[in-house]
Amino acid sequence: MSYRKFAYVYDELMEDMPYPDWIRFARTAWEQHGMPKSVAELGCGTGSITIPLVNSGFEVTGIDLSADMLSVARSKMEATPKGHRLYREGSVRWIQQDMRDWRVPEPVDSVISFCDCVNYLLESEDVIRTFERTYEMLKPGGTFLFDVHHPNTLIRYDEEQPFVLDERSVSYIWTCDFDQERCEIEHHLSIFSRLDDGNRDTYQRFEEIHMQRAYDPEWMKLELSKAGFRDVKVYADFEWKEAEDHAQRLFYVAVK
Repeated sequence: MSYRKFAYVYDELMEDMPYPDWIRFARTAWEQHGMPKSVAELGCGTGSITIPLVNSGFEVTGIDLSADMLSVARSKMEATPKGHRLYREGSVRWIQQDMRDWRVPEPVDSVISFCDCVNYLLESEDVIRTFERTYEMLKPGGTFLFDVHHPNTLIRYDEEQPFVLDERSVSYIWTCDFDQERCEIEHHLSIFSRLDDGNRDTYQRFEEIHMQRAYDPEWMKLELSKAGFRDVKVYADFEWKEAEDHAQRLFYVAVK
């Protein structure tokens, strides 16, 4: 999925997303397995995790399929007040790549992919390719941290739809079609974005379709092991507890 117009309202729609919790989870994992110097983020989007990591002193490569999302990320990075920039020149780079075939010049210490990016891989072969490439691009002892929706989460989306947001600056109507056999969901969003048009309330409407698929957690653990990873653990919902069927979001920690 390559975000286009959606990229420019993404941050406003996702302002309640728990980005600090993702960063906290990563830091806790790194404390256990070794604090990295270099990090690659797959599906970095508009940089809401990338930029805080860079400003904390990590060397980060933000990778995303969408040129528009990367454009927003660069703008946000450039808008950071210079006094608040703790990074040195060259400690962040943005690369437009497919996460199934991503590559950087030198292996990194850790790879992260949060906000259910792996769920956008719609075929099992795509997941396997991503695991294999990530293993290749990690240094020995490096960590691969990512999260996905539990299969039951997609079922709940289907049962609880439609979803509606009604704000003055941006609104949406969100419906879903669920394929139970593949555990695949198609999200249909009609988004209304307010234009700066003087005193009039003028809105631009555009449509987005996003597809996600959830995979059996045990299958994913097995494929990580087949790719070469060791010490594969699965946790639930930002907490260091064993994942169970009622979990909404699964967190994987794998070591090369």
